[in-house]
Amino acid sequence: MTVIDEGRHMITKSTVDRLIRFDGGGLPVLSMYVTLGYDGLDAIRTRLNSLITEIRPLTRDPSFDRRAQLSLRRDIERIEGESGLGQGTIGAVAVFSCSEGDLFEVVTLPRAVRDRIVVDQTPYVRPMLAVLDEYHRACVLLVDRESAQAWELYQKELREIGKVQGRTLRKPDYGGWAGFAEHGVRNKADDLTKRHFRQTAALLGEIFRTRDYDLLIIGGQHEEVAVFLDFLPHQLRRKVAGTFNLDMDKATTEDIRESAGRVIADFEREQERRLAQEIFESAAAGGNAALGIDDCLWGGTIAAINTLLIQDDAEVPGVVCDESGWLARSGETCPLCGGPTRQTPDVLNDLAETVIDEGGLVEHVTADTPLKTVTTAAALRFSLPPRP
Repeated sequence: MTVIDEGRHMITKSTVDRLIRFDGGGLPVLSMYVTLGYDGLDAIRTRLNSLITEIRPLTRDPSFDRRAQLSLRRDIERIEGESGLGQGTIGAVAVFSCSEGDLFEVVTLPRAVRDRIVVDQTPYVRPMLAVLDEYHRACVLLVDRESAQAWELYQKELREIGKVQGRTLRKPDYGGWAGFAEHGVRNKADDLTKRHFRQTAALLGEIFRTRDYDLLIIGGQHEEVAVFLDFLPHQLRRKVAGTFNLDMDKATTEDIRESAGRVIADFEREQERRLAQEIFESAAAGGNAALGIDDCLWGGTIAAINTLLIQDDAEVPGVVCDESGWLARSGETCPLCGGPTRQTPDVLNDLAETVIDEGGLVEHVTADTPLKTVTTAAALRFSLPPRP
């Protein structure tokens, strides 16, 4: 499949899927990641040149045929000619290029990643997968007894998507004849609050019916949020990732973004810990689970992996057989088909791509879990047969 993209865009799952399926026919694919901030163009250009210097000798590498050398040379020239690469971006930029395969794609990432440049037969997408793990598409609701506002939060971008303004009464501590007026006002205020919360819950239900959100995050005064949660139907309660305390009258957009972002980060770390615990407990009980690089590579080879955990930023050189799909840390000959293998700078990238291709889930783990000791772990569709 050929990918042609002259512009730049934010990372999406479809972007990663498209890159994973790119087939350059054995031509080299240049993948580059550069973290950006408030550096000037000169500083960015210096770092780009430093990365390119690492792979420039490959344009004369005798192991590459003439067409591959020329393709890589054009890739470098194309990147060097992008004078505004990364300009106006805070986070990182990823570039994928295979000139002879009609691929040139620039993707902006919402957070920093490690600077790196990789030349392989497939795009190096693992840093993008790690970023996608962290950025769930969330609906953020800020609510009080009289009003509510809903926002969409994705990759640090916040936009308003709905609003509810309920009726208001005089203060409920307003006095009256012998206290009876006060009692009536309180009851009416409670009725209006309940009606407002039901309207707000209905708005959320409509939002989730028409938009694909992974999480629901609710902010406001703790006591009011606690009451509102009781008005959510079961299907929405299951989407709640957490709550935060914020005064709706004083909250700024940045306050909402930061508060919701912390909830998402805590949710993601807890999800990582839960997945790791489940897989390690399954392995200890003799269930369908694999721990360690070699067993996970074998599991990926035979499409046995349902969920793969990879310690974030781990890299393992290895080999791939493009004929049989064999993945391993070493070996010049594939034990499945007898054909030659090719070396890859990070076989975990190939493993992640394989798992996704087979309909599995890949999670990059940054939380403190036992995964640190084994690098990879997997929940399996079936138990692993002996490796050949």
